[in-house]
Amino acid sequence: MHGRVRILPFIIMGIIALLEVYAYYGFESTIQSYSPGLRSTVYGIYLFFMAVSVVSLVIIFGTGNKLSKSFRNFLFAGVFINLFSLLVFDIFVLLDDVRRLGYVIFQSSDLTRSATLVSIGLVVGTLPNILFLLGMFIGPYRYRVKETSIVLPNLPKAFEGLKIVQISDIHSGSFYNKKAVTKGVDLILKQDPDVVFFTGDLVNDDAKEMDDYKSIFGRVKAPMGVFSILGNHDYGDYVQWPNAEAKAENLQALKDVHGDMGWRLLLNEHLYLEQNNERIGLIGVENWGVGFHKAGDLAKAHEGCEAPIKLLLSHDPTHWDEQVTADYNDIDVTFSGHTHGAQMGFEIGKYKWSPITLRYKKWAGLYQLKNQYMYINRGFGFLGYPGRLGIWPEVSIIRLTAN
Repeated sequence: MHGRVRILPFIIMGIIALLEVYAYYGFESTIQSYSPGLRSTVYGIYLFFMAVSVVSLVIIFGTGNKLSKSFRNFLFAGVFINLFSLLVFDIFVLLDDVRRLGYVIFQSSDLTRSATLVSIGLVVGTLPNILFLLGMFIGPYRYRVKETSIVLPNLPKAFEGLKIVQISDIHSGSFYNKKAVTKGVDLILKQDPDVVFFTGDLVNDDAKEMDDYKSIFGRVKAPMGVFSILGNHDYGDYVQWPNAEAKAENLQALKDVHGDMGWRLLLNEHLYLEQNNERIGLIGVENWGVGFHKAGDLAKAHEGCEAPIKLLLSHDPTHWDEQVTADYNDIDVTFSGHTHGAQMGFEIGKYKWSPITLRYKKWAGLYQLKNQYMYINRGFGFLGYPGRLGIWPEVSIIRLTAN
């Protein structure tokens, strides 16, 4: 196992080196026809991103887990951005090589590289660098409020117009700007919610990630309370612990953080929101998702819940298709998160797209199947890529009405 870990950096660097060489082979002869200034610019951009990638890899593999998670995210971003751009450009070089191979097959003497194709590749390959960097500067804390109304004919009169604020996927281990996070919490409080739902992934891995942010998120209050659940990252499954006891202690410490902030953590159980002698059911399950940790027990949480309206907190939206709509048609609204909308994409009016659609058919906003609804929050924080582009961090407002 350790041998594989030691050889992994060399494998990754070898792959990047091959892509770098192929890219250089592709543009080196072509840009000789450029003006001296443009030629220097192309070389400069190429060398800059190559250097960032190499230095980032050396630091990542040379320091192990000694770096803060937020700083490691920036280093990984440097590698990813360069790698993505290399792949895009190398596709254009490959297309040109296929074209030239065709000339060889048909015995043509014109084997010169296509300056037009390579130039297009340079532009298209550089564009992701610019966009990803832009997303790192303007996106991580660009909080936006999304408002949605859901009509539930059986909603008790006492809950008419109930204003729910949902947040999800805080991922406190990725934060590096407490002032910006505080402004995000201020935005939550500004909405004056009746009740707040948090739908999982408070941390990336370790309960200690909340040490600097517990007092900030502890300010989140609402008249009916703040209710929360666990997400897949909260179980500490993605890091190596010294032993099972340490992992279990971390999970318990994280559960205690919810209590310390005054949040009611729901662990495969239900309770009731009550107002003017009327009530609605609130069910909360631990994480349950296709391909992820399955600690959720909806049968246990749902059992005995008697109310005209039932709301469910479940982190992973795949739960809705797999169990909720299939076996629990009395659950009116499910609140989920998990996808982050891939932290990149676009939303123009009713039209939205993100690369996350390759993994999740339902990934952001409101969905309906017959009389059941699911709302997927785009996430308050970020993970991996330390930025957002087009899919901004979200504070959701969901209003419940009877008509």
